[in-house]
Amino acid sequence: MILTVVVHEANIQDRDGAKLVFQRLKGLFTRLVLIWADGGYAGQLIEWTQTFAQGTLQIVKRCDDLAGFHVLPRRWVVERTFGWLGRYRRLSKDYEQLPASSETFILMAMINLMSRRLAAGKTP
Repeated sequence: MILTVVVHEANIQDRDGAKLVFQRLKGLFTRLVLIWADGGYAGQLIEWTQTFAQGTLQIVKRCDDLAGFHVLPRRWVVERTFGWLGRYRRLSKDYEQLPASSETFILMAMINLMSRRLAAGKTP
């Protein structure tokens, strides 16, 4: 499940966008100590995360030796979540003009998914 969402302009580098996410998370999830990210987030963001977010950013890298498709550890979680979000028509295309609207629809999709899972365990 998504903890927080930040939708930003396309001209912001992913590493800088990640800082916006960590700033929004600060103080909300005190038990969050390990964060997984792909190779695009390597570099100075690792040190910044340790000092600012008091967490450890672990980079999940792909192995260049492997040919073809291979499931990478923890990387599938992000791709699976994108697949869940793509099932919602409003999120399948970029319809929104405001970043806040996109963030809201992503959170609504996650609330819908979570409520359906909770209701699946209940019998009337």
